[in-house]
Amino acid sequence: MTPMLRQYLEIKEQHPGTILFYRMGDFYEMFFEDAEKASRVLGITLTSRNKGDENEVPMCGVPYHAVSGYLSKLVQAGFRVAICEQVEDPKQAKGIVRREVVRVVSPGVTTDEQLLDAKSNTFVCALAAARKGQKLLAVGLSFLDVSTGNFLISEAPINEGRFDLVEDEITRMQPAEILLAEEEAEPLAALTESLKTLLPSLCLTLRPDSSFEGHAARSTLLEHFRISSLAGFGCEGLDSGIRAAGGLLAYIQETQKTELTFIRQLRLLTRSGFLIIDESSRRNLELTETLIGGKRAGSLLSVLDLTSTPMGARLLRQRLLFPLQDKARIEQRLNAVDNLVSDSLRRQEMQEQLKGIYDMERLCSRLVLGHGNARDMAALKCSLACLPELKKLLLNAPPVLLQEIGLELDPLFDLHDLIHRAIRDDAPVTLREGGLIREGFHAGLDELLRLLRDGKQLVAELEAKERQRSGIAKLKVGYNRVFGYYFEISRAQQKGELPDYFIRKQTLANAERFITPELKELEEKIATAEEKRLLLEYDLFIQIREQIAAQSERLLQTAHAVARADFLVSLAEAAARYHYTKPQVSTGDALCIVEGRHPVIERSMDAGRFVPNDVLLDQEAQELLIITGPNMAGKSTVLRQIALIVLMAHIGSFVPAAQAEICLIDRIFTRVGAMDDLRRGQSTFMVEMNETANILNNATERSLVILDEIGRGTSTYDGLAIAWAVAEELADKNGRGVKTMFATHYHELTDLATTHPRIRNYSIAVREHKGSIIFLHKLVKGAASRSYGIQVAALAGVPKQVVQRAQEILTNIERGEFTPTGEPTIAVSARKERKQGQQHPCQLSLFAPKEDCLRQLLKDVDPDELSPKQAHELIYELVEEAMKRG
Repeated sequence: MTPMLRQYLEIKEQHPGTILFYRMGDFYEMFFEDAEKASRVLGITLTSRNKGDENEVPMCGVPYHAVSGYLSKLVQAGFRVAICEQVEDPKQAKGIVRREVVRVVSPGVTTDEQLLDAKSNTFVCALAAARKGQKLLAVGLSFLDVSTGNFLISEAPINEGRFDLVEDEITRMQPAEILLAEEEAEPLAALTESLKTLLPSLCLTLRPDSSFEGHAARSTLLEHFRISSLAGFGCEGLDSGIRAAGGLLAYIQETQKTELTFIRQLRLLTRSGFLIIDESSRRNLELTETLIGGKRAGSLLSVLDLTSTPMGARLLRQRLLFPLQDKARIEQRLNAVDNLVSDSLRRQEMQEQLKGIYDMERLCSRLVLGHGNARDMAALKCSLACLPELKKLLLNAPPVLLQEIGLELDPLFDLHDLIHRAIRDDAPVTLREGGLIREGFHAGLDELLRLLRDGKQLVAELEAKERQRSGIAKLKVGYNRVFGYYFEISRAQQKGELPDYFIRKQTLANAERFITPELKELEEKIATAEEKRLLLEYDLFIQIREQIAAQSERLLQTAHAVARADFLVSLAEAAARYHYTKPQVSTGDALCIVEGRHPVIERSMDAGRFVPNDVLLDQEAQELLIITGPNMAGKSTVLRQIALIVLMAHIGSFVPAAQAEICLIDRIFTRVGAMDDLRRGQSTFMVEMNETANILNNATERSLVILDEIGRGTSTYDGLAIAWAVAEELADKNGRGVKTMFATHYHELTDLATTHPRIRNYSIAVREHKGSIIFLHKLVKGAASRSYGIQVAALAGVPKQVVQRAQEILTNIERGEFTPTGEPTIAVSARKERKQGQQHPCQLSLFAPKEDCLRQLLKDVDPDELSPKQAHELIYELVEEAMKRG
């Protein structure tokens, strides 16, 4: 065991659970198990020390100048990496060079650009359970984005042993890493297992129990923020939340090894004041990523994100996940967007300034953490140069919100001036290279640069000076590697005594060589100028970086102001580009959308191809809409677009509609599509019922519910009964009901409109033509007469013979008889018995008899309004329906 390996193992022992990058010269080396793991993930050669020896040590390494790419691969694979650097000059070391871990990089804790998504936060989350005996009562949560300093705290209750609210908070924030005290790993095992299925790339890190202990956690927070109480952050009473936040901050302090001055406040993450969208609804509505593939493209976020800065993009994403419920704040945003839509010149000028601004939040965090380089300084200088004009544009805008942002924006003239005076435009990325500091910034550095640039000229000047002083006209300066610089005087020139300060160094056949103190001093300066320059430039850069880091609070405040401005400009650009309309937000109960469009689907179609639709929901006459019609006709599109339009209005965005009056909504619920969750042991129908139960238990009269098929995952009669009961409950809940759009293929549900005054029937219009159907994608009053499933099957390419056979079977079923073999079967007998009321009479007696379909068709007809052609078509439809009924 060599001294180097002993040092390696001592450092490794201090950082368990990490892969240790051990700096040796120009490489980071790994040994033992670390080397075996890293070589597999990174695809690099695994070699060994003492090869062939019985004490052979596996090893591999990566070059330090290309470390970012290797770090990225390891972190994305879920590993934590400890970066161990040489912290003393090898030339001055006595024995082995001293080394220390300077930071730990993990999936949730990094500032490296290659590991971060510029348009999304990268959070690390800590959990702490609140218990009474063995019973779990709540879970404290804390989230921190180290790259921006965004620090959040919350608590979520546990209801009847279920972690639904905890999961909802975590999936909304989508952390890359979860921290957990070792003693709570077992009690929260069900939660963490569930989270791993919802967030497959999640990294779980167990921490010592001591850092999550109540007193220690609170002290960590108080000491960091230099306060005496957490009451100012609004979280004094959140005991489990404080334990989570303190444990999380201790982890960041331990891994980053530096002052975290850019983390300047702890914000309370609350549902109060926001429109709540649970995890399944966020997924179904595809707010930030698509349901299939989890891609950003195809989501609502991808359509609205016309931001110019990474900060603005992250804020837009956050505000999509946290829509407002405050009418005044929503209208403030709408008024600002309205001004920017109408004043296109101001909008374009703001965009020009915003495009020149880099990610100031992450630049600030890198500088504070000591990771920032000259390239970061250059990016910050470019960003700061755009601020004065942006501030002017904001302050001169009429809306109060834009002026408020302008006042918040600090142009930071002093920091721009410092970087401009100090850092060269062509400075290298590596801090140990020359060329970092601009000439004229520091007198000592200027002297070194003059020596390097003008060294020969300085020697020549000294030569001329000595010729004049000594009177030796042909005195000349020479140089060799052994003696360095010297004066050479031929014997013919030595006519008298030389000056006392001439020191003989070498005698030649025809000449003598001398040195002088002044010449040796100049030689020393020239010889060491490059080394001194590199050291001085590095020290000056660190000082400048620290000066800027000390202003992190001002930098982050301005970065947030830039993000707010960018967010509003992006919404205005989307409104102008896509022809959106300013919605009217009301405190009433009406939701009225005229010619509404789906914001995502219309972007994938040619201009003018999308068919808009009107929807009215209120508490008096049209609270629950039963929507029927064939598959592919557009029922799901209409449902989703209403939910998205409502959500867009609540973030302060214009909406894709000709006109919109949006009442304040407290929650949006969606039950859309059929999808199982086998990883969690849940069938399609169980997932459907879980989501339905959540809606029925939590929806209020101020909620919006979107239901696309209920009960389709079980038998026809069971499913129909469930769908009927759910619709009744939503229509009558708490005597006020819930605004609901209910798409279904159970045509029996249309009879609810005859017994419930606030339920209305709508359908998606289609036209039949020569046995096929044409989708009109238009929402119209009245129920659909058929589902057209067989026609849709034909359009999908189902073989012709199968389609024809299906039509025959459907006809037999509708007549109450089904004999594929030509003989009666048990199924046919059972069906006939049910039809005659001999079995299960209660199931069918809930609904109107089949003949009521004819009555329903006639009930919605106004004879005085029918044209001859329409009357003719109606007669054929009635005859066709009568034939089906036998």
